[in-house]
Order: sequence, then C-alpha cells, then structure tokens
Amino acid sequence: MKLFRRILVPHDFSEHATRALRLAAELAHAHGGRLVVLHVITPYHPATALAEERVAWYPEPDLITSERRNLERLVSRTMRGRPAPPVACKVVIGDPFHRIADMARGVDLVVMSTAGRTGVAHLLIGSVAEKVVRHSPVPVLTLRAAAVRERARTRRRDRGPGTVRHAARRG
Repeated sequence: MKLFRRILVPHDFSEHATRALRLAAELAHAHGGRLVVLHVITPYHPATALAEERVAWYPEPDLITSERRNLERLVSRTMRGRPAPPVACKVVIGDPFHRIADMARGVDLVVMSTAGRTGVAHLLIGSVAEKVVRHSPVPVLTLRAAAVRERARTRRRDRGPGTVRHAARRG
C-alpha cells in the first residue's frame, strides 16, 4: 500500500516553508505520489474601514498570476538536482486556515512549517498550523522554524547540567 500519494504543502515564500517543501517532495517521491503547493493571498482590510462596512480589498487577477509564477519558480529551484514528484502550484485568495483546510479534503497528508511564534504574539495572532492540525481531516506533519529550534537548544544549554526538569504525568 502506498501512503502519501497526494501531499499538500502550504507555502508562504519563507525559508522554513521551503524546508517543508523539500521534505514533502522526498515523501512524495518515495511513495510515488504528487504534490500540491498552495499559496494563500489574504485579502487586505483597510484600517479606515468601519466594522459595519466590511470592506476588503481583493487582489487583482494579475497578482494571482504573478504569485503563481513566483511559486512555480521557487518550486522549480527547490526541486532542481533532486528526484522530483509531479507538482501542481495553486494560488488562492482567502483566510489561510480555511483555504488550507478546504484543500486538505482532497489529499492524504499536509506537510507545513510553523512560523514559530510564542508567547503574546502566538496568543494574539494565533497559529495557522495549529488550527490546521486541530481540524484537518488528514494527517498533518509540521516542521518547526529553525529559529525556534535554536532558541529551544539555547535555553536547554543555558539551564546547565545541574538543572533537573520534572514533568507531571497524567494517569
């Protein structure tokens, strides 16, 4: 049985999203699968709009075409020199979580990076990856941003060898 024949990779043009794309390509290649690389353009809500006006600026179709070309170039550069599965690039407009969740219904796996927000930023802004993990109808493989992993390593190193951490276990 072949797993992960259809893999969705949400991409926001960040380096950590490109790392997720590389991993997804390896998985798809190993399982004879294909990739759908998705970029979501968020509508712009002007700061001057009143709540009851519900005004939003939606990008011109030329922007969608331009972003798709940029995404295709990025995917091509990322796949160069390695075995590459078939790839489809899609650019859509909307809320990233909702668009990713919609696309997840037609795939076997979602591979995505996390932005690495913590603390107040995470509380105020939230995490698209976290919402996708919670609500996805298919498995989701997340990759933490390199900067987050480095901060965690630094904190562990700074605690020193004499520090013991205890974790409460739930029975």
